[in-house]
Amino acid sequence: MLWVNLEMLIDNLNDTIAAISTAAGEGAVGIVRLSGPRALAIADSIFVGKNKAKPSGFKTYTMHYGKIIHGGQILDEVILTIMRSPHSYTRENVVEINCHGGVVALRKVLDLVLENGCRLASPGEFTRRAFLNGRIDLAQAEAVIDIIRAKTDSALKIGLEQLKGGLSKEIAKLRQALLNTLVILEANIDFPEEDLKKQDMVKISQDLNTVRFQLNKLLESARTGRILRDGIHVVICGKPNVGKSSLLNALIKKERSIVTSVAGTTRDSIEEVIDIKGIPVRIVDTAGILKPRDIVEKKAVGRAKTHIRSADLVIILFDASRKLEDSDRKLIKEIKNKRAVAVINKIDLKAKLRKREIFKVFQTVVEISAKKGKNINLLEDALCEFVYQGKLPGPELMLVSNLRHISALKEAQKLLNNAVSVLTDKLPLEFLTQDLKDASLNLDKILGRDLTEDLLDRIFSDFCIGK
Repeated sequence: MLWVNLEMLIDNLNDTIAAISTAAGEGAVGIVRLSGPRALAIADSIFVGKNKAKPSGFKTYTMHYGKIIHGGQILDEVILTIMRSPHSYTRENVVEINCHGGVVALRKVLDLVLENGCRLASPGEFTRRAFLNGRIDLAQAEAVIDIIRAKTDSALKIGLEQLKGGLSKEIAKLRQALLNTLVILEANIDFPEEDLKKQDMVKISQDLNTVRFQLNKLLESARTGRILRDGIHVVICGKPNVGKSSLLNALIKKERSIVTSVAGTTRDSIEEVIDIKGIPVRIVDTAGILKPRDIVEKKAVGRAKTHIRSADLVIILFDASRKLEDSDRKLIKEIKNKRAVAVINKIDLKAKLRKREIFKVFQTVVEISAKKGKNINLLEDALCEFVYQGKLPGPELMLVSNLRHISALKEAQKLLNNAVSVLTDKLPLEFLTQDLKDASLNLDKILGRDLTEDLLDRIFSDFCIGK
C-alpha cells in the first residue's frame, strides 16, 4: 500500500474544479463554486459586470453584480464573489457565483463553467484541497463534515472546536513531547559511552506518564463525544396501553403517535430524532409487548424486540394504576442485560402498582404523568445522566468524537503502556524508542501526516459534492 505523496497529486491540484455548493431543490439563492488556477479566467469568459470589468481585475473578498452570458443569451443575474489565493478556503483562487436558487438556473451555470474548462469536483474535493494545500490538517478537515451533520448545539460545538484546531493542538503537543524524549534516547543509543543519568531516566518516566495521562483524558471523553456527535438510540417499551405513545408525544412536545384507550393502538414502531439538553436522541415508540392476536401484531412485536436488542438505552414503562402482571415481569427479564430506566406512568390516577417491586429491580426509576406532562424534565435528566455519567463536560474539555481518532489514540496508549513497562523492567532502550516512534506515528495519522491514499479517498467520500 502506497503512502500519500503530495507530488503525485499535483496534476489534480492543477485542475480547476466546480460544483453546486448549496442543497438540492428550490431556494432563494444557489451557489456554483469554482476553485483552481483558471477560476478567474473562466469567470472572465462568462461574467459581464458593471462597466464590463473583468473578475480577474477584482480585489479579493469583493462581491459584484452582473450577468452570466452564453452565446449572447443571459443565463442568470448573479452576484460574483472573488477570493484570491492564498486567502481562500482552498488556498487557491476561488470564485462563487450566487445565482437564483432554481434547479434549472444552477444547472445551466454549472454546465457553462464545465464547458469553459472546469472539472466537476468529487465529493469533499474543496476541503481535500484545503488539507493538501496546508490550510487545515486532517482532523480539522473531518470536523467540517461533523459541522454539516450536527444535529444539536452540542454536536455543532464539538465540530467547531475541532475545526478551530483545539484537538489538533492537543495532539501536536503530545507528539512533540514524545519526539523530545526520542531525541534524548537516540542520542544515548548513538553515543553509548555517555550513559543516561538517573535523573534523566526519572524525567523520561515522568514525561511519558504525563503523555499517558493526557491520552487517557482524551479517550475518557470519547464515549460522550461519540454520543453528542451521533446520538443515542432509546427505545420505549412496555405492555399495551401503559402510555408509550403519550410519553413519546410528551418528549417530542407534539402529537406524533395516536393515543387511545384501546390496547394495541400502536401496531408498528414510530421513530423521532429529538434534542434533549444538547443530546441527539433517536427515540422509538414500539408496539406493546403482548401475545400476538394476528400476523400484523406478531410482526410488530418482533420488530419491537429487535429495536430493544439494538438500543443504547431502554425506557420500560409501567402503569401506576394497574398491578404488576406476568407480561411486565416477562419484559423485565427480556431487558435484564440492557441499560434501562424504569418509568412509572399515570401517577395522576389512583395507584395500584406496588412500586417497591420496581425500585428493587431498577437503579433509576422516574415517576411521571405523560398525559399531564408531569415530571418529564426528571426523565430528561435521567437520560442526561446516562450520557454524562455524572461528569458534565466543562467548556475547557476537548471531546474526541471521531472513530478514526479514537482508534489511533487507543493504539498510541497501548504503545506507551509498553514503553513504560520497558522502563520498569530495565530492558534495552531500543525497545523503548521503537514503541515511542510507533506511538508518534499513530498521532501523526490523526493530523494526516502519515496516511494511505485510499484512506484519504474514503474520508472525503463521506462529504457532499461542493464542500
